[in-house]
Amino acid sequence: MTIMSTRNVHTIFRRELRSYFNSPVAYVVIIVFLSIIGWFFSSNLFLMNVASMRIVFELVPIVFLFFVPAVTMRLLAEEKKSGTIELLTTKPVRDVEIIVGKFLAAWVLLAAALAPTFLYAVALAFLGPLDVGPVFTGYIGLLLMGAVYIGIGLFASSLTENQIIAFIVSFLIILGLFLLDKVLMYVPDALASTMEFLAVDYHLSNIARGVIDSRNVIYFLSLLGFSLMAATVSLERRKW
Repeated sequence: MTIMSTRNVHTIFRRELRSYFNSPVAYVVIIVFLSIIGWFFSSNLFLMNVASMRIVFELVPIVFLFFVPAVTMRLLAEEKKSGTIELLTTKPVRDVEIIVGKFLAAWVLLAAALAPTFLYAVALAFLGPLDVGPVFTGYIGLLLMGAVYIGIGLFASSLTENQIIAFIVSFLIILGLFLLDKVLMYVPDALASTMEFLAVDYHLSNIARGVIDSRNVIYFLSLLGFSLMAATVSLERRKW
């Protein structure tokens, strides 16, 4: 007996991905995301004469603070409000399969938004030597960070029927993880190292240097697993 049905996950994944691209949501979010990143990259390149991907890897995590909650807020909250989640669960589909299928759809949307920014690296390669290692690992780090944020967004969406509340809850949790290593000067030395390790931006910075350390990968995968498990347990509460 398997834990999850791959067929069910794939069905949920396709259903959710279609719902993104059959509505303006995906296109609006991607266009806004690329416009923000493109503006700052172009300004950095043409106005400041700095040919580097560093601005992209510094700016994308900040944009993700708003981008991911906007993408995930409807995933479960809308289903709960409309009652379609109950209709969905009358079929032989487990809650964990719903969570994983919706997670994968949101992650593909995030990857689709991120993919065109790789053209910036291609453009920089024509302008001069490009250190491919940090660029490659930087994108891996962004995908891992995005996965964690989506997991948190799913958890927030599972808590409520209100999409705005889901957005605010996920934004606050993500913002907290992002800021942990930015406030170390205000915390006791005994807690500083722990808070730094828990900060998501600290691990992204390590990966973006060009070396993928197993500790950073384990951090992201552990946080992702915990958030998806929390979302599954939260969704199952309706049966209690």
